[in-house]
Amino acid sequence: MAAAESGLAAVPPVCVLVLGMAGSGTTFVQRLAAHLHALPAEPRQPGPRRHRAARPGRGGGPGAADIRDTVKYKEVMKQYGLGPNGGIVTSLNLFATRFDQVMKFIEKRKNASKYVIIDTPGQIEVFTWSASGTIITEALASSFPSVVVYVMDTSRSTNPITFMSNMLYACSILYKTKLPFIVVMNKTDIIDHSFAVEWMQDFETFQDALNQETSYVSNLTRSMSLVLDEFYSSLKVVGVSAVLGTGLDDFFVQLSKAVDEYEREYRPEYERLRKTLEEAQNKQKREQLEHLWKDMGSVCVQGSTLAGSDDATAMGPSELILTRGTLGEEEERESDTDDIDHEVTEESHEEPAFRNFMQETRMKYQRRSNPNE
Repeated sequence: MAAAESGLAAVPPVCVLVLGMAGSGTTFVQRLAAHLHALPAEPRQPGPRRHRAARPGRGGGPGAADIRDTVKYKEVMKQYGLGPNGGIVTSLNLFATRFDQVMKFIEKRKNASKYVIIDTPGQIEVFTWSASGTIITEALASSFPSVVVYVMDTSRSTNPITFMSNMLYACSILYKTKLPFIVVMNKTDIIDHSFAVEWMQDFETFQDALNQETSYVSNLTRSMSLVLDEFYSSLKVVGVSAVLGTGLDDFFVQLSKAVDEYEREYRPEYERLRKTLEEAQNKQKREQLEHLWKDMGSVCVQGSTLAGSDDATAMGPSELILTRGTLGEEEERESDTDDIDHEVTEESHEEPAFRNFMQETRMKYQRRSNPNE
């Protein structure tokens, strides 16, 4: 995770959650951090000292945090008897249970940070099938403007079937996270991403590319392309070369639009869900309190019926609770008198026994002092 600092204290940081297949996005995150380093420094303003973005996951600066410093992957494999994939998922699940500490870290630096970059390419299964992805995304999105960035390897997506597989992954992540979404087509220095954009915008062109495929999967891909047509229409796509650094300006333009989309559409939804949850919790508390009142009322009625007291019947549970332990003066005197009588009774039992003991001791002493008698 890397934080890029800014002097705008009133603006909360934007959380950029970078996802992608293994080998598709780590260089992109590194280039993103380097680009933020290269930005001209803003005029110094009163407030916290500003720091530059550190290389994510390497502990190379004040804004970096590495999961490997928290969870020992190989130790998890040994302790739980897991394979490589199971060890990764379990490590991330364990890390998610302590994600509140990451939230506190971001919260502490929110007045100075402009971007928070979560570097997770290669662990895409966590955000599609594991609970860890839901915990992380919901924790971030409920507190800060959050955007999901899906990084594709353009050079490996020239095959229409592979391209469709990538798009299905992107679609599943979009509907699972329910956050603003940007597709970054990386490695445009190898091959330009224009062919992929054309496939997304022109259905006939994609069909022509599929006609060259003879496998049975091409029929499924052809039908799926019709389903994803609406998905393509609202998708933000950027071509980037992590090696050359091209396309990053366009990326930040799309990122700014995604943040506006979050504030306009996603934040009200999260606020509505939070309000609904609070109302449900308050309703549950009221119902439990009502059940308690009913139970206390029935106990009160039963007690008053057994005692035959009309005054107690008129008292509700709250009056009974309030009067509990506030005794009248007569009751206090009676209880004190009982204690005194109890102590006197004990002393009255002890006094004759002590008197007999003293008499026997005196007689024995007299016999010893007058042995002739």
